[in-house]
Amino acid sequence: MKKNELMQYSCPLGKAMAALGSKWKPIIVLVIKDRKLRFGELAVRINVISRKVLTDQLREMEADGLIIREEFKELPPRVEYSLTEKGLALLPILYLLEEWEARYQNKEMQSEHCSILDKDSKKVASI
Repeated sequence: MKKNELMQYSCPLGKAMAALGSKWKPIIVLVIKDRKLRFGELAVRINVISRKVLTDQLREMEADGLIIREEFKELPPRVEYSLTEKGLALLPILYLLEEWEARYQNKEMQSEHCSILDKDSKKVASI
């Protein structure tokens, strides 16, 4: 089901899944957290995403009210991204999802750190 089709429903879960429907959006939320990051910083921290996909995801997230795009009128142009109140409210939910997966993850994989993000680190671990 496409995002436009999901948005037609009044079901809150359908709307939530439409807003977070890609694998990258939750990761972007976890990388930004409670700070402001420039596009280049996001691209470095999530080094497995192409710049085109990152741009597309950020545009969708801005349209869905998850992030704020702040443009500065200077040379060279500077743009910073931060989470809205709605985006910040996702952080505890995403942390719970990480804990849920860690609890039920295959025992063989538990020996290897395979998380995309390290909550205490500022860098994104490679996959």
